[in-house]
Amino acid sequence: MKIGIVKEIKNNENRVALPPAGVYELIQAGHEVYVEKDAGKGSSITNDAYQAVGAIIVTEPKDVWASDLILKVKEPVESEYKYFREGMILFTYLHLAANKPVAKALMDGKVTAIAYEGVRLDDGSLPLLAPMSEIAGRMAVQIGAQFLEGLSGGKGILLAGVPGVRKGNVVIIGGGVAGTNAAQIAVGFGANVTILDVSMTRLKELDMQFDGKVQTLLSNAFNISEQVQNADLVIGAVLLPGRKAPTLVTREMVRNMEDKSVIIDIAIDQGGIFETASKATTHDEPTYIEEGVIHYAVANMPGAVAQTGSYALSNRTLEFIKYLASTPIEKAIKNNAALARGVNTYRGYLVEAGIAADLDLPATDLATLL
Repeated sequence: MKIGIVKEIKNNENRVALPPAGVYELIQAGHEVYVEKDAGKGSSITNDAYQAVGAIIVTEPKDVWASDLILKVKEPVESEYKYFREGMILFTYLHLAANKPVAKALMDGKVTAIAYEGVRLDDGSLPLLAPMSEIAGRMAVQIGAQFLEGLSGGKGILLAGVPGVRKGNVVIIGGGVAGTNAAQIAVGFGANVTILDVSMTRLKELDMQFDGKVQTLLSNAFNISEQVQNADLVIGAVLLPGRKAPTLVTREMVRNMEDKSVIIDIAIDQGGIFETASKATTHDEPTYIEEGVIHYAVANMPGAVAQTGSYALSNRTLEFIKYLASTPIEKAIKNNAALARGVNTYRGYLVEAGIAADLDLPATDLATLL
């Protein structure tokens, strides 16, 4: 199979879908791998490194997009829609529930698009989303601490505090992979940490995991309102697989926060959980002020630590890439339930019912198309 690794052009997205080690395995398996020139530059991976393992470096994007299987990190942007065509397989993060233009472009292009974030094992875990959730969760506290500093426009809070002065209050909404990793870093910083989640089972697990070092609360409107009001840093880390994130923090709740507090919405690429975080930002302009509160809503947070992100992603995606490359797409979907759950569009048909409902688009049952 011809496999193409394209250069990301989303604002400050410096990750690459597959480093040379993964490319080497694909070539050894008999596949041809085309890498767009400088695709790995942002992750400190040179063209020479790809050529050394047998990849073909391509200057023109259209020549990479002509491959059978396209590997990316983030969803395509408008300038890339023209490369869509029938028979193409696209494997990347998509987050279509909050991005109707991309969904319609994939449908119009009759593309088979498989979303990393939708690949789900039988136990419900999301193996291809997990590494980026780990990174984003850990980054959230680091970034939040920076924007709480007075020089960054914050209220001048040190999360760890000092003897005789209170610690910063960090509230994390969502106790999944991202929320747990955020809590690990916040506890390490020495902050007062509260995690809210809708699952009592998960809250019990978190209480044991952190040995009582965090406060756990059932996530409901009353508890969220009470905790947000007293927070210095609020991190939104809620995920509904394949669906738009629910709005859990209202404008009124944000209005009751102290001025120059900080909100970080990890879920912004799925629409976000804050009513006031109505738009995604970029690494160039990562924040804006709403109701006197600093909002950080970058949709590709791990792009700032591209080398770590690229290797962490490929560690999980490579086994699925090898399977897709060596198996006809119909058979691959029929025989691999985890992969099938990640299919968003199949030959242009939108097959993910949750996404279709969020976008008010028609859905087609995947089984009837295979």
